[in-house]
Amino acid sequence: MKRPVIQALAAASLMLAGAAMPAFAQDLLVRNARVQGAEAAGVAESGCVLVRGGVVRSVVVTASAECQLPAPAGVQVVEAEGRYLTPTLFGGITEIGLEEVSGEESTVDATLALGAETKEMTVRPEFDVTLAYNPASVLVPVARIEGIGWTLLGAGSTAGGSLIGGQGAPVRLDGSLDPIGNRVLFLGLGSRASGLTGKSRAAQWMLLDQLIDEARGQVPSSSNMALLTPAGRRTLLHYIDNGGRVFVDVDRAADIRQLLRWSRRHGVRIAITGGGEAWQVAGELAAAGVPVFVNPLDNLPSSFDATHASFENAARLSAAGVPVGFTLGDSHNARKVRQLAGNAVAHGLPWDKALAGLTTVPAQALGVAGEVGRIAPGHRADLVLWSGDPLEVSSVAQQVWLDGRAIPMRSRQTELRDRYLRPQAPRDQGGLPRAYPAPAGG
Repeated sequence: MKRPVIQALAAASLMLAGAAMPAFAQDLLVRNARVQGAEAAGVAESGCVLVRGGVVRSVVVTASAECQLPAPAGVQVVEAEGRYLTPTLFGGITEIGLEEVSGEESTVDATLALGAETKEMTVRPEFDVTLAYNPASVLVPVARIEGIGWTLLGAGSTAGGSLIGGQGAPVRLDGSLDPIGNRVLFLGLGSRASGLTGKSRAAQWMLLDQLIDEARGQVPSSSNMALLTPAGRRTLLHYIDNGGRVFVDVDRAADIRQLLRWSRRHGVRIAITGGGEAWQVAGELAAAGVPVFVNPLDNLPSSFDATHASFENAARLSAAGVPVGFTLGDSHNARKVRQLAGNAVAHGLPWDKALAGLTTVPAQALGVAGEVGRIAPGHRADLVLWSGDPLEVSSVAQQVWLDGRAIPMRSRQTELRDRYLRPQAPRDQGGLPRAYPAPAGG
């Protein structure tokens, strides 16, 4: 890559670093890029992407060495010089914007703890974590400058006395407060949830059937055994009768088979997270069209639910026709999700399927495939220009655009890096300790 291009990108980032992201979209032409994620065009060795008003208007690919699409008047041109251009990546299921410091209770908003002290089950599917989302969280730019453009806000169950954690939704990391797609419901099954269901895995299915009966009015709300509030009934009814998606955290193959039977019996649209032993049920998952979000680094029996975990989980699922996505479950390190995809490739998953697990698969599972996850006409111009293969840990995001706007490639971590690397005068010459900035005008 030529130095002037690097300098131009760096200068653009520095100019924007001190300013808030503008509310308007921008026009942009990226030329001569290896365009990935443009399904209609396939993988392009040389492609041009034209953005107008924050939306991708055209994608042109050529068989020649260079794509020379002329730039309309007033449109900024970025010469990619053969580097990879992808959609912004999905960060997995996280608590970005819901958690600042995991050890500080006042900064964590992803779980509902009603009933935790009394040990009584409190089932509140109407609990919605998106209402606590903080788009100004310091975790947002940390993930964003690494090419993560959107995530699914997760609701946890284990802290609150219920196998139903609540609702979350996909959000873009662009400073917007509102989700970009429909809400999903989170459900935990298996050994991790047995403490919430009378110490019995079998009781989980009994309770789920009762909850569905309540939602459909087959159990009177006045019953002493009722578990749902009126709002909870309405919420749950949406997910069992109106096509809402339920994300189920489950690992054991036998539990997954029971889940598939339960979902067919009640008409519930599910997706699986974790899925440590999902490869053993790959054919059934494929036949049901159930997407599975895995961590390809889970290869050891971390619990009795995942004694058959395998590095080849993603590859085997994909080979059977299962849509495979990725999630790390770590808000502070969501940027490492592409490392998961790279490890899946190292263990047999085709490269294009791995990229799809960070782009199109989650977009389709969450109902936002018309907005994000692809570089295609009509989609948001949420783009990343990489220094190399985006699934290689040695590659970095050189520039990220959201709605065609070049975002500041800075975060709290880069600010701290620069602060402590800045040369300081020796203290005996009047210099301040390294932890302090120089006085204004000094």
